[in-house]
Amino acid sequence: MTKTDLARRIREAAYLEGDFTLRSGRKSKYYLDKYLFEVQPDILLALGEMFAGFVRPTTTLIAGAELGGVALAAAASMASGKPFVIIRNAKKDYGTSKPYEGKLTDGDSVLLVEDIATTGGQVLEAAKLIASIGAKVERIVAVIDRQEGARENIEGAGFGFEALFTKADLGIAS
Repeated sequence: MTKTDLARRIREAAYLEGDFTLRSGRKSKYYLDKYLFEVQPDILLALGEMFAGFVRPTTTLIAGAELGGVALAAAASMASGKPFVIIRNAKKDYGTSKPYEGKLTDGDSVLLVEDIATTGGQVLEAAKLIASIGAKVERIVAVIDRQEGARENIEGAGFGFEALFTKADLGIAS
């Protein structure tokens, strides 16, 4: 699937118009429902392949924050052959009580994948958790940058940022 075809498929599957409140608390006249595009096998396969293109020789691990980043991290893992971890939104209070699932060590070099970046709040929390363990976040790559401050916030926190698509790439002007 070409990048143009993938952008079209994502928009067809996930673009909604109306009055929405985003995770950041911001109001929006449109919503990109990540779950509507992440559950489509052709889209998920293509995204995994695109994320795998960001894997460097030094990358040891791929990470994704729950819930939207889990399928993306799994797809990137399968496409690249690198293991992945799931970063929890909240530390669980049972079992191992870890804030992540999988094996993450202080020597890891991590590609952190994200679904939709608005302000970058959730992915920054995940990146800071990874860094607190002593692992290095090589880069954060989002499927879509809504171009509402995520890049500035992520780069301002000292992390590299890339996006596979911007809202403009999907033909969204608002």
